[in-house]
Amino acid sequence: MDVLKYLGHEFQLFGKEEYVLNEGKAKGMRIWHVKNGLGLELCISLDRGFDIVSVTYKGTNVNYITPNGYVNNNYYDDKGAGFLKSFTGGFLTTCGLNNVGSPNIDEGQELPLHGTYSNIPSINQVYEDKGDYLLLKADILDEGIFSYKLKLTRVIKVSKTDNTFTIDDEVINRGDDDTPVEILYHMNFGYPLLSEHSILTINSIRVEGRDALASSELDKWSELLPPTPKYIERCYFHYFDDVGEVKLYSPIINKGVKINFDSKNLPFFCEWKMMGVRDYVLGLEPGNCTPEGRNIMREKGLLTILKPNEKKNYHVKITLFEGE
Repeated sequence: MDVLKYLGHEFQLFGKEEYVLNEGKAKGMRIWHVKNGLGLELCISLDRGFDIVSVTYKGTNVNYITPNGYVNNNYYDDKGAGFLKSFTGGFLTTCGLNNVGSPNIDEGQELPLHGTYSNIPSINQVYEDKGDYLLLKADILDEGIFSYKLKLTRVIKVSKTDNTFTIDDEVINRGDDDTPVEILYHMNFGYPLLSEHSILTINSIRVEGRDALASSELDKWSELLPPTPKYIERCYFHYFDDVGEVKLYSPIINKGVKINFDSKNLPFFCEWKMMGVRDYVLGLEPGNCTPEGRNIMREKGLLTILKPNEKKNYHVKITLFEGE
């Protein structure tokens, strides 16, 4: 069937539109609104790491957005935990590339919470309709004079034949020094997909609590609660044999999301469970490190180091579905 014969303009069903936001702290942000014609819609921030600020599936919101809302990167504070002042959450906030997790000092370098990547504007953006899928591509330069020089090229492919999309990142060290690289795909899920009725399944072979509180409730890592006053976040680290598969399904709305990734390239997975009032979010986060800080990963001998001109590739697949 040649569906184009029925359309005056492709965006009746699928394609990409660009918006410039014009209110509050979001003013000036450029957004690509992408839809596949089957019910999957994404909004991508050109000015913040080519990250995915929202996903809806057949009209239903999938992700969590913090009380900050969308925030222009001009408001970014790179001191300590200042990251939280402009943290949108959204479907995907990429953490890295110089640090993931707690602020720390590593080999004399002061590193902010979750690094600087998600506040760097993308360049060289490309949009192409490839027939069976929509291709979105951009470069992010995490570089500076007298500093490390990392380039990330991101390709997002949104299927037009089913409700899936993939994120493929290539990171290259364009400097002349061995350089640490940390990356965490901080995916944030919220209401109505997330509620106390939702079902979380992870095919991990081992689970650890990040701290004493999480460890004391290790048998409850998959238990989801209603919004709870004064709730203290819990983080659980999951480990896998091969391909990681994570599912969050809501029987109330009969919709779910599935995340697949290769645990050889992304050997760490953090489940961030925050069941607070309005701070109600479930982070499902594959990465090449844990969010403990770069200094801790170095101490454990688990830090990824790229030599000059060396590359690393990372792949994540997302599937939206109906029915358990």
